[in-house]
Amino acid sequence: MNTPNTYIGGHVERVEDARFLRGAGRYIDDVTREGLLHACVVRSAVAHGRLLSIDAEEALAMPGVHAVLTAADVAGEIPTIPFRRPNPKIGPYAQPVIARDRVRYFGEPVALVVADSPELAEDAAELVLPEIEPLPAVVTRAASLAADPLLFPGTTEDNVAAVFTATRGDAEAAFAAAALVVGDSFSTQRQTALPLETRGLLAEWDADAQHLTMHGAAKLPFFNRRAMARMMDLPETSVDYVEHDVGGGFGARGEFYPEDFLVALAARTTGRPVKWVEDRREHFAAIAHAREAEAQVELALDASGRILGLRGEMFMNVGAYVRPNGMTPVRNCAQFMSGPYRVPNIALQATALVANKTPAGTFRGPGRYEGSFFIERLLDMAAAQLGLDRRTIREVNLLTNAEMPHPLAQIRPSDGSRAETSCDSGEYAEAFHRCLQAFDWEEKVRLDGRLIDGRYHGIAVSCFIEGGASGPAETARMRVAEDGGVEVYVGSSAIGQGLETVMAQIAADTLGLPMERIRVFHGSTTYLAEGWGSYGSRATVMGGNAVREAGLALLERFRALAAGRLGVGEGEVSVVGLQAVGPDGVVLELADIAAEGLASEAKFLNSDATYTNGTAAVHVAVDPETGRVEVLDYVVCDEVGRIVNALTLHGQVTGAAVQGFGSVFGEELPYGDDGALLVGTLADYLVPLATDYPRVRCLSLESYPSPTNPLGAKGAGEGGIIPVGGAVANAVASALRTFGVAPNHLPLSPARVWALLNPSE
Repeated sequence: MNTPNTYIGGHVERVEDARFLRGAGRYIDDVTREGLLHACVVRSAVAHGRLLSIDAEEALAMPGVHAVLTAADVAGEIPTIPFRRPNPKIGPYAQPVIARDRVRYFGEPVALVVADSPELAEDAAELVLPEIEPLPAVVTRAASLAADPLLFPGTTEDNVAAVFTATRGDAEAAFAAAALVVGDSFSTQRQTALPLETRGLLAEWDADAQHLTMHGAAKLPFFNRRAMARMMDLPETSVDYVEHDVGGGFGARGEFYPEDFLVALAARTTGRPVKWVEDRREHFAAIAHAREAEAQVELALDASGRILGLRGEMFMNVGAYVRPNGMTPVRNCAQFMSGPYRVPNIALQATALVANKTPAGTFRGPGRYEGSFFIERLLDMAAAQLGLDRRTIREVNLLTNAEMPHPLAQIRPSDGSRAETSCDSGEYAEAFHRCLQAFDWEEKVRLDGRLIDGRYHGIAVSCFIEGGASGPAETARMRVAEDGGVEVYVGSSAIGQGLETVMAQIAADTLGLPMERIRVFHGSTTYLAEGWGSYGSRATVMGGNAVREAGLALLERFRALAAGRLGVGEGEVSVVGLQAVGPDGVVLELADIAAEGLASEAKFLNSDATYTNGTAAVHVAVDPETGRVEVLDYVVCDEVGRIVNALTLHGQVTGAAVQGFGSVFGEELPYGDDGALLVGTLADYLVPLATDYPRVRCLSLESYPSPTNPLGAKGAGEGGIIPVGGAVANAVASALRTFGVAPNHLPLSPARVWALLNPSE
């Protein structure tokens, strides 16, 4: 019924960029309303303590200050932020939207000031005086495990939020039969996603209609609407989340945070629109953190380098409360540590510990980045002890397409349930060989470990898988406008990934229309009754297939309406391109039928994940005098099923790789012993610049379409970041092998690398 594919698979320029380049983007801070008020959050300057009182008298006396809201202004019990995947074990650790009797992290909201201007709100917030009796802060893993002190006394017996166990086969027997067991301790540092645009919200309350509109949605507008409706005691249809342009998300932006509720409460209390936009210092303390993990893991191998088993334990610091999706990194680290390798026997345990730090959530490649770092370091260590080439030890263990679907470890949360998943398709050695060929491994390996012009050179390779297509569903709706253009409404959210372009490509190919005739609307709850949003590398797979289904339904509707107009049976009408052709050659255009309500809606259902696989190779040079590591070349090759748009795909992979370098070399959120966050500006938190890593090369393959969805696509927005830690650490170890350096703890900042080279100083 539709024309041959012309857009999917092409190098199509992003349609979004025209408005961004003209300065016509509309971000949350561009949205204004008549009578707009501004909010400033008063946050705890104490990491752990009893909240005794809040003196807001002086702030309220300031002209232009309309309200100072505290827990006393919330009717009934303080709402807690719901989990995306409920689990009775983590229930006590849900975050309250505002502190009432106790604060548990530096930056926890204790009050909200509402004033005529953001500057006035900030000035007034300085005059709000919380009285907090300090308590000892839990900062380290040891303190959390010792429950010294207990963070939720009277509610829980320990500081363990959850335990996830990943099992497969018989790990004990595998280790008993191994020719080599290699193991060590590893850690990754606490950091955050740091989108270019900080979080912001604008709430409007219509008292007559009893309706709340929240501007600033990203990632999860429909989940957030449900959460807000329950908290505000409103029907779900009385809440709308509206999406505007977003300056990045990366997993952290768009979750339900305390500010969602507080800004909405302020709008309902004052009867006027209220806007809140965080500054960067506030952002560091308030947005979800990620990645803080410690591990002690071991790998069992036979004499040829084949992996027999993997075992160990990980401890993940999730902060003071469990965020809506805060268990995902913990689960993923255990379930996906085996990555793209054939590991028949697994016994891993991942423990989520609460502490007096900002609550942790998801950040691009959650848990997979950490797990990949752990196993890739083990593989290089094993290769050295077995006398094997680093390529060989990986190649003999990479999964083949003949083994698909390949089950990964079964995961068992502490609530007694279990979850299973399987890699869907792919000959993983293909991307491996293509990467090394593009990298020119045979030539570069001659430089490995050599001192050249005062720097030691090292190369390494790292392999990975990326899960995508998070289910269970996504929806899309289409409508033919009077001008013959097609409006496409999707439940997926745009968080910088080129959603409008990709959805337009899929719709255009499905309908046989030029892309110029497609207009994409996304993310807002005003467009669809139900949607799921963008997370877990799902937008193209889930949202794209929903668009495809809606397009096919629209063509069927077009045929039916055309048949009725022509007075013939549906089987006598053929739909070719933009036209419905009757048996006598009469032609009807889409626009001819538009007035009759030519529209469709579809839901794509799928609970089977997709798994992109890939390989990264890196060449570094290490200055032993300063500890500085320079990335001289980086190649990543991934196999992504069916490529919808090579340009947006390569943009995602390149951006993820550079974000990974930031994770490896400089981004860190350290805390003092008292639980105070020691980072407040971008002068302290070193994000990569565009000029820092100029040699990043991406190669993508589409040899093995996913069998889980009609498009054959696999999620590919996160894979670029997953192998970076292991690749770089192994390259540094290889460069400095004469020194016996073991870079098992990130970040590899100049100071840390220098300390590895100078352990006695």
